[in-house]
Amino acid sequence: MSALSVFIVTYNSAPLLRSCLNSLRAQTLGDVEIIVVDNASRDESAAIIRAEYPEIKLIAGAVNLGFGNANNLALAEAKGRYIVLLNPDAVLPADALERALAHMEETPDAGMGGGLLQGTQGEWQPSARQFPSLLNDGLTLSGLANRYPNSRFFGRFDRSWADPLEAAAVDWVPGAFAIIRRNLVDQIGLFDPRFFLYYEEVDLCRRIHQAGFKVWYWPDLVITHIGGASSETVDTLAFSSSGKQLTLWRMRSQLLYYRKWHGLVYSWLVKALEQGWHGLRAWRNNSRAPDKAAESRHIVQLWRQAWQETQGGQLSPPQPW
Repeated sequence: MSALSVFIVTYNSAPLLRSCLNSLRAQTLGDVEIIVVDNASRDESAAIIRAEYPEIKLIAGAVNLGFGNANNLALAEAKGRYIVLLNPDAVLPADALERALAHMEETPDAGMGGGLLQGTQGEWQPSARQFPSLLNDGLTLSGLANRYPNSRFFGRFDRSWADPLEAAAVDWVPGAFAIIRRNLVDQIGLFDPRFFLYYEEVDLCRRIHQAGFKVWYWPDLVITHIGGASSETVDTLAFSSSGKQLTLWRMRSQLLYYRKWHGLVYSWLVKALEQGWHGLRAWRNNSRAPDKAAESRHIVQLWRQAWQETQGGQLSPPQPW
């Protein structure tokens, strides 16, 4: 049995893959197995692994399974005492896995842990967050969270008020890098298969809390993360103007998450909040900024579509999305 099993899900990740895998090769912790699930990439992702990284177990899928289900597939092959989730656009310092393992061994109440995510220029990325809620969605949508990041109230969702160098027990950490106890995963499962993309790690963290464990943020685990690199290769759907999420997919998963944890009425209120905001934005920009008005009307329409396709968050549309 290995100490760690590292899961990487690739989708058209070839331009960044070598940097990620080379950082794993350089790890000071030697007792590690690496499993890559390739989600039917159209580029050379699988070929690079076969040719240059023979030590890696490659599972080459015929279809895109999404993030959660691809990791579930890797879980069936894993032999490690701990599971590490790692995005292919992330690079680890040489001691990251050794430090992560030590943290988990020294913190018996930790079901899952994450580190400090930063961009290629050292810029901070949200690394330890509060659970989504109607209030947190409203603060983000209104721009107040971004305008007052140092406020404990307005900056609550991303914990932008907190000292990024201070370890803390938090609600959830992103799946770009995370370490999880395998025996806990065997108890509660890894990812809910209904989430094709987005919100799957939030749901997992809720179940970890429900099982009586904590989710920890450890800032001495510093991960360089580009973010959204695979999503950029999906060019058939609209992107969010404020990020790189595929908007319709985000809405579907948002409804699945809120319906599962908060019920039908709450899910409808989340939808109505964003639809109402963008309805007002479209009205305001109708004459002075037609492009922005059209974008808002499109978002209102996408919410109607997501609601219909998930039957108000009850079911996941046929996959792959």
